[in-house]
Amino acid sequence: MTGQATTLPAEPIAIERLMGTVLAVQANYYWVQLDPGAPIPATCTTQRLLCLRRARLKKVGQQVAVGDRVVVVEPDWQGQRGAIEEVLPRRSWLDRPPVANVDRVLLVFALAEPALDPHQLSRFLVKAESTGLAVTLCLNKRDLLSVADCQQWRDRLRNWGYDPLLISVYQQQGLQTLHEALSGQTTVVAGPSGVGKSSTIGALIGTDLRTAAVSGKLARGRHTTRHVELFELPGGGLLADTPGFNQPQLTCGPAAIPALFPEIQQRLAIAPCRYGDCRHRNEPDCAVRGDWERYPFYLELLEEAIDYEAAQERQRQTESSFKRKIQRDGREVLEPRLNSKRFRRTSRRLQHQAIEETDDL
Repeated sequence: MTGQATTLPAEPIAIERLMGTVLAVQANYYWVQLDPGAPIPATCTTQRLLCLRRARLKKVGQQVAVGDRVVVVEPDWQGQRGAIEEVLPRRSWLDRPPVANVDRVLLVFALAEPALDPHQLSRFLVKAESTGLAVTLCLNKRDLLSVADCQQWRDRLRNWGYDPLLISVYQQQGLQTLHEALSGQTTVVAGPSGVGKSSTIGALIGTDLRTAAVSGKLARGRHTTRHVELFELPGGGLLADTPGFNQPQLTCGPAAIPALFPEIQQRLAIAPCRYGDCRHRNEPDCAVRGDWERYPFYLELLEEAIDYEAAQERQRQTESSFKRKIQRDGREVLEPRLNSKRFRRTSRRLQHQAIEETDDL
């Protein structure tokens, strides 16, 4: 029996695609925590892979940040490596610090050592409100104050529109309530240095993080966190530890300031102002202007926002009047941008056309 052998088409090789969350970024490497239920070989002892970003993502300028939901391909289970092929759309984004898909901001302050500064706390609260995320205020070191003093701070902050959680990491007080408030969410922890952020995160995740004592000379904390990293909560959820800083910068115009104060929103809900663009300073029939604690701070912040908006406008005008030019030595300089219609020489073709039109006349 003779005949020609039939060659069957080769079956396409299935590419294993895994879903995960970026927990940390180190140079050009990304630690990705794979989702529960991912098809991991029995010989693999971890759900974390050290991944690179595919060249295609680099070409299109797609950055990968902590908190990003990503698709991982080509897993090397033995070497615990992989490649990030796709970054899923983000539901939220913080640029400072760069964290994606955040649900809540946990603002941690200390009641003592260092003493709680209402002005500094207000700045952090306003910055946290500007993210558009839910804000939880946590006050650490309650063991250093009396019960009456703690209650006084709680009542004061409730007038601001916040219901603070008072905890003591040292005595393990109030941590269960904090666990319940953060469960199942991705939370960014923020606050000044030295208030116990790292200790609070360590108590929540069950791991000791590197801490430093409060500076005795300046009465404020020293930086202990150098980069953003996500930590898993035992009851579900993620915590993002961020570098500490003492004075968050304002980056919005005056029209956005009223929405950052719960007290103002409460007053406007009862009785709106006469003017829709009221800045709540000297306008008649203003429902916001009055004797409430943070009103002087609101006026101070409003002036800063006005100055910030004016500075942004001056910068835009400068950029439109000048052009950036790179010198041979690599220095970047600004040169005046000339008006082309005023300074450009008329071409010979246009000159000849003008002569011909004159001759026709």
